[in-house]
Amino acid sequence: MQKSMLNKLCCPMDKSELHIEIYKEDETGEVLEGMMTCPDCKRYYPIIYSIPIMTPDDYRQKELEAPMLKRWGLEMDASKPETFQLASPSRVAIEK
Repeated sequence: MQKSMLNKLCCPMDKSELHIEIYKEDETGEVLEGMMTCPDCKRYYPIIYSIPIMTPDDYRQKELEAPMLKRWGLEMDASKPETFQLASPSRVAIEK
């Protein structure tokens, strides 16, 4: 996914602007891995293999996303098991 496309995305739940962190990109500026978070509803949407995962909560599986979050040093908010929210803000360095 090209960085320029990130500006066109919004939170599918409440249409808010997303905060974007890039964890891995290639030499052409293609975002390979990253995290988009909504400052209003606090949901997260990963970018995996250059694809933004923005499906509704009902169609996502926490067991599939947990290994990726662990690799990035993140974890889901255990106090809200029904939603896809992070327990703490992202603190992973950008890899190029």
